Amino acid sequence: MELSGKVALVTGASRGIGKEIALLLARNGADVAINFRSREREAEEVKEAAIKSGRRAIAVKASVSDVHEVESMVKTVNEELGKIDILVNNAGIVHDKLLVNMSDSDLLEVIQTNLIGAINCARSVIFSMMRRKSGRIVNIASLSGITGFAGQTNYSAAKGGLIAFTKSLAKEVALLGIRVNAVAPGFIETDMLENLQKKDEIMKYIPLGRFGKPEEVAEVVLFLVSDRSDYLTGQVIKIDGGLVM
Repeated sequence: MELSGKVALVTGASRGIGKEIALLLARNGADVAINFRSREREAEEVKEAAIKSGRRAIAVKASVSDVHEVESMVKTVNEELGKIDILVNNAGIVHDKLLVNMSDSDLLEVIQTNLIGAINCARSVIFSMMRRKSGRIVNIASLSGITGFAGQTNYSAAKGGLIAFTKSLAKEVALLGIRVNAVAPGFIETDMLENLQKKDEIMKYIPLGRFGKPEEVAEVVLFLVSDRSDYLTGQVIKIDGGLVM
């Protein structure tokens, strides 16, 4: 089990991509902390599934947009699981609207959660990783942060910022044994996709002819946090079926 002895914190892990990442890391030997904001029952189910894999697991409530809640969450994980070797910044929300119809709250909540939330979490774990000269951070960005989509100016700005943050942080901590990478999923079969209009039209532009699965994103994250990717840092890996080449 290639992650044996490691502890991973996965934000937004009560469902979708985050859930699959947490469970795959557990199946590969990591103890996991499952962060959630409001879906406690689902988070507990993910925790129990991870425990059945033979790993230690906890569910920790925190809004990543609140720096004080993040600091409390990281303290809890360190106390109960001993350390944090792996951080996966997955928590995210959408409020899709054209910019002219976007409220202040639509704009700020998306940026606070998707960008500032990831920064809050990274800041809270990075010093400990630097002290140990070891760590892996994976930020779940989006194809929207690379190419931009109409109706997602807030989301695209947040995810584009997350990509830039990934590259900058990677340069700051590389010599300290910490690798920072991002994955940029395209259209993945999650709750967000269920509300998407014109799915058939979008499918025409995906060379592989289908939407992605959360498990496929999780497999790439596993690669990035494992020793198999030791010469990769500051990278953004698209998982989009060939939509953007």
